[in-house]
Amino acid sequence: MSAEKNLNERIFQALGFEILAIVLCTPLLAWLMEADWQTMGVVTLANCLIALAWNVLFNRLFDRLRRRRGIALSVPVRITHAMLFEGGLLVLCVPFAAWWLGIGLFAAFMLDVGLLLFFLPYTYLYHWAYDALREPAQRWYGRRRSRRWPSSKGC
Repeated sequence: MSAEKNLNERIFQALGFEILAIVLCTPLLAWLMEADWQTMGVVTLANCLIALAWNVLFNRLFDRLRRRRGIALSVPVRITHAMLFEGGLLVLCVPFAAWWLGIGLFAAFMLDVGLLLFFLPYTYLYHWAYDALREPAQRWYGRRRSRRWPSSKGC
């Protein structure tokens, strides 16, 4: 199997990441901020849309740099990947959270720092699990597909 992920697969990977993040974060944020689910749902959805675009762009650039430098996906590289990704996302999301929630930039920053404590291990674990399950899933899908569409050798 190819270790390379094309743009469509990166989008699929990022969508899975963000959908799971919305499901986990909306109720958690509503509870922590003592806010209604709708208010926090908008913040979560907006952050996830920003993160979705950032995820696709960042991972594509990160993979390109990693390939050019011949860097393997080791634990330190995965940790660096997660930290750089989340740091960039912090810079992109704090202003929106401050505006939508009517809080100061420092309060929004602290909210995002709290989320960062959740998302650092989540990012690492999600991408590790995705990579670990990717090849078996591709083999399974390939077998299913070949049973559905048999070759026309016997015709």
